[in-house]
Amino acid sequence: MQFAQSTLLELLASYGYVAVFFFIAIESTGIPFPGETMLITASIYAGHTHRLSIILVIAVAAAGAIIGDNLGFGVGRWGGYRLLRRYGRFIRLHERRLKLGQYLFLQHGGKVVFFGRFVSILRTYAAFLAGTNRMPWRRFLVFNAAGGILWAILYGTGAYVLGTQIHNLSRTAAIVVGILAVIAIAAFFLFLRRNEEKLMARACGYFGRRCFTG
Repeated sequence: MQFAQSTLLELLASYGYVAVFFFIAIESTGIPFPGETMLITASIYAGHTHRLSIILVIAVAAAGAIIGDNLGFGVGRWGGYRLLRRYGRFIRLHERRLKLGQYLFLQHGGKVVFFGRFVSILRTYAAFLAGTNRMPWRRFLVFNAAGGILWAILYGTGAYVLGTQIHNLSRTAAIVVGILAVIAIAAFFLFLRRNEEKLMARACGYFGRRCFTG
């Protein structure tokens, strides 16, 4: 969902920190929404008008990221997982593959959650995927909070100091990070395809449960 810059500024003038919080929280729950754009716009607005405190903008942004991600995690844990257990076989996600997803998130989910905050697509869906794959909540919370706070500080401070120049820099950074993310994801799926049976056996053994061949 896209909003014109003028609309974001009007919302900031009318609702201030509340607008920042809700935009970022909504995006973090798993709904495509311009949360990062709102953070950058609010930080520039704070620097130009001084009607908002950059410290509070960053704090509210971090809070929105953490709370929204936890909501997305809950939806994935209680909604997404049940749907996959019930209907996953129709898209070839049988019991062993579900166990594999849980195992991989248990081993590497912290990296996905933390670095996902800085990648546009993962920022929206990482928390939901973590919940769906039954990542332990306390582990999720640690990496989620660390990523959300660092993201808010870097983008908020950068926009406050650099002003409108941050748009060009963030766009370039997003392209570079996006390319690296695509390469990493492609490499991961290639590795997964070649080693799926071995990894599924390891995952089933780790959980100590019988896995169906599906």
